[in-house]
Amino acid sequence: MNLLEELKNINPNNPGSWPMPVKLLTCAGLCIAVIIGGYALDWQEQLGTLDGVRQEEGKLKDDFLAKKKKAINLDIIKKQLMETQQSFGALLKQLPNKSEMDALLTDINQAGLGRGLQFDLFRPGAEKPAGVFAEQPISIQVTGSYDDLGKFASDISQLPRIVTLNDISITPLGTKGGTLGMNATAKTYRYLDESELSAKKPSGAKK
Repeated sequence: MNLLEELKNINPNNPGSWPMPVKLLTCAGLCIAVIIGGYALDWQEQLGTLDGVRQEEGKLKDDFLAKKKKAINLDIIKKQLMETQQSFGALLKQLPNKSEMDALLTDINQAGLGRGLQFDLFRPGAEKPAGVFAEQPISIQVTGSYDDLGKFASDISQLPRIVTLNDISITPLGTKGGTLGMNATAKTYRYLDESELSAKKPSGAKK
């Protein structure tokens, strides 16, 4: 009751005469009001800015880690690229150009004759362009022993140029005891020269 009486008798114009509990409550209320006002007027904006800075920091950290990972793998990627280029260059060297095709056809023919095979058919077909390459099919019919046919196929695979045997069929020739006939399509490839590639471009296309 004394506190209530004191509150009733408070003079708002003379805070120094207020009772100590009232002074403490008033100070606490002012502090709370200052905090709420500061948050509403200034701190809220600053906290929003802080959140944005933290998000940007996280993004920069992620970017840094991604770039660091790429930098660590850069030497490995360069090495793999160099190996790929070397492998591709080696494959290109196995493809004859237009002027070397006749020599390659002769090598295929000589591989069979060298194994004692008899050629019943050796007919190069029309080239089939495919991108920057051209496929050259060759229809082959040969007769010989099983061993000679096998060695001929092995010799073809060891030619310095890429040659494959496809659609192989072997039939026994009963009238020639032990002699077999083999039908196959040999395929080789060559890369197109600049003039051939230019001719394939649409009219008016930029080089």
